Amino acid sequence: MARLHSSSRLLAGAFAVLTSVAVSAQAPAPTPALPAEASGAEVYKAACQTCHAADGRGTPQPLLGFALPLPDGHDLPDFTDCPTNTAESSQDWEIVASGGGRVRGLDRHMPSFGEALSPRQLTAVVAHLKSFCRDAAWPDGTLNPPRAFFTEKAFPENEFVWAGNLNTGRGRALGHDLVYEHRLGRRAQYEVRVPVAFQPDVNGSRARGLGDIELALRRVVYAGSRTGSIVAAGGALTLPTGSRSNGLGNGFAIVEPFAMWDQLIGASGFLQMHGGIEIPTDSVKGDREAFLRTAVGFTLAGDRGRGRSWSPMVEVLAARPWRSETEWDIVPQMQVSLSRLQHVRASVGLRVPLNERTDRHPQVLTYVLWDWFDGGFFKFWH
Repeated sequence: MARLHSSSRLLAGAFAVLTSVAVSAQAPAPTPALPAEASGAEVYKAACQTCHAADGRGTPQPLLGFALPLPDGHDLPDFTDCPTNTAESSQDWEIVASGGGRVRGLDRHMPSFGEALSPRQLTAVVAHLKSFCRDAAWPDGTLNPPRAFFTEKAFPENEFVWAGNLNTGRGRALGHDLVYEHRLGRRAQYEVRVPVAFQPDVNGSRARGLGDIELALRRVVYAGSRTGSIVAAGGALTLPTGSRSNGLGNGFAIVEPFAMWDQLIGASGFLQMHGGIEIPTDSVKGDREAFLRTAVGFTLAGDRGRGRSWSPMVEVLAARPWRSETEWDIVPQMQVSLSRLQHVRASVGLRVPLNERTDRHPQVLTYVLWDWFDGGFFKFWH
């Protein structure tokens, strides 16, 4: 597989300059002489081809008229590289093309085309850029909704997440999850989840240490940009690495087959569903449990989509142990982007049990997410 390039390189180079001379950060993009109904290919030829070449691979350095790499360390992108081409949504590309590199903390050589091209032309040329990836097996980033706390999404990711939870019951147990996700090829992803817990013990002090590590693998089985749907399936293995006597682990392994389905709703809404069965390797110590998790929400952003994004959502969680009643929880939450590129995000939420409350208490939830594929954690903030 071709080496994965940073998707921020694609955004930084997209629609770069219209001429072969260097363009300053403040220079407005000249208006190309294009008919209102120009096709994406026609807009690309008039506005982008000088720098990005007819084949989308980028014009050689001697013909550009400005130095590479750019001040942010990136070269012009290769639009034919599918890992890069499909990582971000078409909407993100249109925002950068309209507002320039500055709206996402990218290089200022990327000018604003909001006045030079109409919204229809921007949409058309982005669709043309997406077509440079000739392998339809790569799901497009448009199918990647915001991350919920418990409902896993189908889109394969390259992320690192720190998640925390505080149990409001007696003893106030505190837990942390470190999650590493890595995309494999077109449609697969593996995940490693390492929990660290601070659990009150019988003597009133706190037991702390490693919990049960989870390894997971999933694969997209259907992705339809036109339908706005993506479906994935896979399995997870939870290892008995935590101390059962200290309340840090189960004391047995768990095998978990699962599936997930995400559906885009309108321009900014989304619905996610994630179901599976947890099967313990020791049926005496543990019981099988079926679960179904559902998340629904939408995303809003200020400044015509160019500003900070906010994604309010709510999850409904159902878990049915084989020999017990179904447990229901509701989880209202809010995700917000932190960096300009939106590759660093945070979320806060509250998990509230709706029944079986004797041993189940509300939990305060939070996470910080870093999409490391897009670039370094401390890049693209200004």
